[in-house]
Amino acid sequence: MTPDDAIAAARALPCWSDVTAAAPLEGGITNHNIRVTDAGRDYVVRLGQDIPEHGILRWHELALSHAAADAGLSPPVRHHQEGALVIDYIPSTALTEEDLHDEGSLMQATDLVATLHRDLPKHAHGPTLAFWVFHILRSYAHDLRAKGSRHIPKLSGLLDEAEALERAVGPVQMVLGHNDLLPANILRADSRMWLIDWEYGGWNSPLFDLGGLASNAALPREAEKAMLARYYGALPGPELWRSYEAMKCASLLRETMWSMVSEQTSQIDFDYADYTDKNLGRYLEALAALKAQGHLT
Repeated sequence: MTPDDAIAAARALPCWSDVTAAAPLEGGITNHNIRVTDAGRDYVVRLGQDIPEHGILRWHELALSHAAADAGLSPPVRHHQEGALVIDYIPSTALTEEDLHDEGSLMQATDLVATLHRDLPKHAHGPTLAFWVFHILRSYAHDLRAKGSRHIPKLSGLLDEAEALERAVGPVQMVLGHNDLLPANILRADSRMWLIDWEYGGWNSPLFDLGGLASNAALPREAEKAMLARYYGALPGPELWRSYEAMKCASLLRETMWSMVSEQTSQIDFDYADYTDKNLGRYLEALAALKAQGHLT
């Protein structure tokens, strides 16, 4: 689907009464996002089908979008149909990596994550999926081998590392998480922040969201300690720090292998090969640091 096709599809939805403008929004590497003005109000249309290889099922995204709106975390859902989700447009700015290097912004984002983990399960109902990163990594490796990926020579080593990381994470507390905390999925509007994009939401360890937030923003160690202290109410001890570091590595490996798969399957106009290389470098750096601390066996 080209940007023009996406605009046409968004304008053709039956929920409108008087569309006066429609234009693509930046971002979106698994769907097309279109800002539509209808009867003087602005909305965001998310266009995308199921992507089974990534565990993206739109019925589940819709259910969590409703729950997140009810919890006050996300804009309300105004319309949905196969391949399309319409939510309110929030005048806001998407965060960047640099934004999360500001202590105040990082603490506000951490509070948002804590609210998500505490409140989202109270509003979700019906079937909800799990998001266990180590199962996802094994599934990605299977798909990459089946499709003859250029990354096949790396896979055995990456899976061995994933097993070591899973052991290092150890037992986990389960929360209903977002699982895709790229800075751009956090919006700043006036005095508060919003979360968007629930494609990967599901039951997981809270450390995956926290590690993803840190790794996607390339936070320095002191900022990570401050984030964990804010979330848990105390500085992390050695056991929590080991589990967190291992989960952060796993989140980086998942982002890397997600991109490896997307190189072969996605129809979105995006440089997945460059994204793979960027995230692989981050993963290897984090893994080296974890090994240097003696946390992998």
